[in-house]
Amino acid sequence: MARIAVIGAGTGAMAAAARLAVAGHRVVVYERTGTYGGALGRFERDGFSFDTGPGLLPLPAVWRDLFVKTGKEPLEACVDLVQVDPSSRHVFADGTEVSLPNASRAGVVAALDAALGAGAGQRWGDFLVRARETWDRTRRPLLEEPLWPNWRVLAEREPYPAVPHRRLLRTRRAGTLAEVGARELRDPRLAALLESHALAHGLDPRTAPANAAVLPYMEYAFGVWYVRGGGLRELARAVYERCLARRVEFRFGAEVTGIVEKDGRAAGVELADGAVEEAEFVVSGVAPGVLDRLRGGSPVRGEGEVPPQRGGASRLTVLLALRGARPRGTAHRTVVHAADRETELDRLFGAAPGMAARPTVTVLRPDDPALVPDADHEAVVLSAVVPALTSASGQPTDGVSAPWAGQLIDVAERAVPCLRDRLLWHEVRTPAEVAADTGVPDGAIPAPALAGADGLLLHAANSTRTEGLFTVGGWSHPGGGLPHAGMSGALVAGLVVEGPEFRGSQ
Repeated sequence: MARIAVIGAGTGAMAAAARLAVAGHRVVVYERTGTYGGALGRFERDGFSFDTGPGLLPLPAVWRDLFVKTGKEPLEACVDLVQVDPSSRHVFADGTEVSLPNASRAGVVAALDAALGAGAGQRWGDFLVRARETWDRTRRPLLEEPLWPNWRVLAEREPYPAVPHRRLLRTRRAGTLAEVGARELRDPRLAALLESHALAHGLDPRTAPANAAVLPYMEYAFGVWYVRGGGLRELARAVYERCLARRVEFRFGAEVTGIVEKDGRAAGVELADGAVEEAEFVVSGVAPGVLDRLRGGSPVRGEGEVPPQRGGASRLTVLLALRGARPRGTAHRTVVHAADRETELDRLFGAAPGMAARPTVTVLRPDDPALVPDADHEAVVLSAVVPALTSASGQPTDGVSAPWAGQLIDVAERAVPCLRDRLLWHEVRTPAEVAADTGVPDGAIPAPALAGADGLLLHAANSTRTEGLFTVGGWSHPGGGLPHAGMSGALVAGLVVEGPEFRGSQ
């Protein structure tokens, strides 16, 4: 039995902790804040409750596997996991609206044909077939296996089977997600639907590789889910309680300020109070730059290893307490698309980052009595992608988070009639709050790993140059998002238990 120190109590770190404890190790989690969950936070006020991180769960099989492997009670015995239907409602710039059923390719095709015109659904359905092929090619190396030592093979290959197009006597294939939308979907609304999946992860669809097609595929193939009875924070609570049941020890308010090394191997952690805790293995759930500082400025990555994934995008969230009941038949999630998508992307990812006047806004309206004081009120969450922090002042790029919040509310009125008339109060959460919750200094949100793009969207391997030191969570392989965080925990546990020969789940 080895003593293992885990830095941080995010979902990926807790997933690793639970699996390692089941394998017979003594696991201690050191968390600088007073709670668990990382990005899966909760805000409560006046009987209202809100998820402050992700509001929906794709690919729940990852978490089902964790609960099967760490105890007798399955995931559904610990949380009330429900499939959201429709999976989303979309309001496009021209006023067209469509509601898309959950995990039904035929239903999605029919809905798009009815809303956007004959042929639109078929083009989207054909795209999903190609996206499935991409998923089949990349699922294991990018989600289920440790990062390949010859990772450059993934960096150089584009696995999306783009449709060839003849133009100016040359055959061209889409190389970016935006080009897939323009050349293969051939409808600005379908293109907006496609690109919104990349944007939600903080990716610019104009530079994201075509294999980012796996992002919408995951949703349309496996569905999206919600945890009734309090939101996705309840998933974090269930994982935390599973850790406790497996005798994982948590020390909250315990900030790790250094990693102790002995003879080139991780040997423990040093805490802010000066205490040193010995360990045979250290699992770090912090961002790469933070981990480098914990090692005295020495980079975890070696020469020729995967370059650090570029951050830069964060999330602005507005929590709305509304008078009046949630109308029957309301979609759980509505995406109101930007009036001018190109301007929005230029503002987000250009030389002078900011936010467009009418950005793409996601509106979450859960049907969950646990979120409201009574049936005559509604809890709504608005979110939009914004630039990450750019200064130590803790302000978004142009320092106008309050006006930005007002813009989100203005846009959301297209999805929630009479919104301002119903508004009791609102709370704004900026990238500064994201930074406080996750420990990522600039509040950036990591994206899932993607192939191609010269490796810029791959993440560092879970093992490091320092023997006994491993990384877990959204900033290490296989990247950001709840499914990927859960898989990072599984990969780290496998590497610790079985050693470097571990090759992932079969």
